[in-house]
Amino acid sequence: MKIIGIVAALVMAVSGITSASAQEIELKLHHFLPAPATVPSQFLEPWARKVEKDSRGRIKIDLFPSMQLGGSPPALIDQAREGVVDIVWTLPGYTPGRFPKTEVFELPFMPTNGEQSSKAFWEYYEKHLVDEYSDFKILAAWVHGPGLLHVKGDGVRKLEDMKGLKLRGPTRIINQLLSTLGAVPIGMPVPAVPEALSKGVIDGTVIPWEVTKTLRVAELVNTHTQFSGDRALYTATFVLAMNRARYDALPDDLKAVIDANSGLAASGEAGRVMDAGDAPARKVAEDRKNDIVTLDEAETARWREAAKSVEAAWIAEMTAKGIDAATLVQDAKDLVAKHSAE
Repeated sequence: MKIIGIVAALVMAVSGITSASAQEIELKLHHFLPAPATVPSQFLEPWARKVEKDSRGRIKIDLFPSMQLGGSPPALIDQAREGVVDIVWTLPGYTPGRFPKTEVFELPFMPTNGEQSSKAFWEYYEKHLVDEYSDFKILAAWVHGPGLLHVKGDGVRKLEDMKGLKLRGPTRIINQLLSTLGAVPIGMPVPAVPEALSKGVIDGTVIPWEVTKTLRVAELVNTHTQFSGDRALYTATFVLAMNRARYDALPDDLKAVIDANSGLAASGEAGRVMDAGDAPARKVAEDRKNDIVTLDEAETARWREAAKSVEAAWIAEMTAKGIDAATLVQDAKDLVAKHSAE
């Protein structure tokens, strides 16, 4: 009986160790959109559960949507840098001037769709941006699908219709684009868009179709303007960024789990998810009988010509800072073309 008791005690001890090790790493992932939104529900949540499964329960990831842990969306990147949280999903463009070389992917008529351009953006990150994000472990870097205009009233049907429109833009470069095209840019994080539209602070916004469903934008505007051709007016960049010290402190086998769920494939998947969210969001606008305007090739060409100065100004600005901006732009274009041909 004494032997049985010893064996039972050992079994209980081993069981206790296993239970304790089952959740030896708990990570907080903070972001700015509601949990049911496309990226949180279709990418971040599955990604977190996959990491947990691959770690055999040793990693647990808790998601905190809608800035539940405090702060505003522009604060997210510093929350990750300072270790207030472990992982964030955010837009580098929410902190203007902080990540200058990242801005190249926000230049006008650079992107194709979300998946292709996201793969290009990840490769661009590996080649040019590692130093820009040295405080972080970047798990994925991606862009959304084609950005377009969502405007009250008659909206935008030609370039001249942009004149004087108060349009929300997400980042410094996109606001410069809006200004160049004749609008009055008003920068704000995307969660602020519905209230700004309903109160008349803005006449419209630039965002992809995908997020309009979550923000109920189709109920607040009358027209949606998109462009002909295989290049979108603009896109915005996103990163899934982990606190560097938190990553470095992981045991090697758990670093391997994180690494296996990061990089090119994860970035492309995030872009694909955003692409997939475009159609159901567009259907909401169609069901409401909103006007969906597609500018023809000739009109789109006018916009592309008008937008060229934005790229030229960015190259000049970055060159003055000692950055080989012309090479960055060409590399980005080459990478987008490469993945568009796949």
